[in-house]
Amino acid sequence: MSEQPLNPTPAGSPDATPTDETPAGPARTGSTAADAPADAATDPTAADARADEAPATDATSDEAAALRAASFERARRLRMEPRFPGGPAADPAGSHHERRIRSFQPRRSRVTTGQQESLERLWPKWGLDIDGKRVLDLAELFDGLPVVLEIGFGMGEATAQMAADDPGTGILAVDVHTPGQGNLLGLADKAGSTNVRVANGDAVILLREMLAPESLDGLRVYFPDPWPKARHHKRRLIQPAFLDLVAPVLKPGAIVHCATDWEPYAEQMLEVLTAHPRFENTAADGGYAPRPAFRPLTRFEGQGLDKGHVVHDLLFARV
Repeated sequence: MSEQPLNPTPAGSPDATPTDETPAGPARTGSTAADAPADAATDPTAADARADEAPATDATSDEAAALRAASFERARRLRMEPRFPGGPAADPAGSHHERRIRSFQPRRSRVTTGQQESLERLWPKWGLDIDGKRVLDLAELFDGLPVVLEIGFGMGEATAQMAADDPGTGILAVDVHTPGQGNLLGLADKAGSTNVRVANGDAVILLREMLAPESLDGLRVYFPDPWPKARHHKRRLIQPAFLDLVAPVLKPGAIVHCATDWEPYAEQMLEVLTAHPRFENTAADGGYAPRPAFRPLTRFEGQGLDKGHVVHDLLFARV
């Protein structure tokens, strides 16, 4: 998923300051007073020319600043406006104005005609924005089905397959990638699945403000962004503070299921989950678990396996 752009760009070098001096060059032979620049005191034409040049420089600077401001304002409006009327909001929880480290970077990608059609037709029925303004009634939203939360579903192929294979379980699928949201809606509709709801926005706000205590029957986090650079490890989703948010909204016995093909991240997941007092490893040896039959082999996972990556599954029960 990869719920997150963000880093400041170093400032460039200052522009050279224009001067009125004549650039140095090879000395000319036979120079006379007539070759020197005209003096304002003796040449009114030169004085008028200089008077015209100074305001022009100021005007150019002001115009450039105005253009930059207009560009920033257009970009701000673009971020705030929904790409599809009645569809997912560009910044559903913008009123929060939170300054915290996120595990994802929202990105705008090309939306196909089919994805757009699915968003426009199905979002009003199966989509919701994570705005932090209400607590969801999952029983009403899913017609009384047990509900698992999936954070980060990519293009939605695995989610759609799990929904079709287990129509008795509702899946609340969260992501910020608009093409993936449209794709999942279209796949679920094509399969005749009515047990999928697509949530747009920050999963942390959903967990913290929009879910009732002990309302979820499970959590799935498959192949989250590993943020491999050491300085970015703080952006990884599976952290103690994240599990502190997750534990209260899970029912006792609910399963947290994580999967990753990034070995160092798998090790961190195992360490963090094992250390948390509200979770217990279901693997008898206290390590990784075999891939459950209900988790499909995704295209992304297949690509990783072709490259020799090892995929680790972790299944922990909420105690």
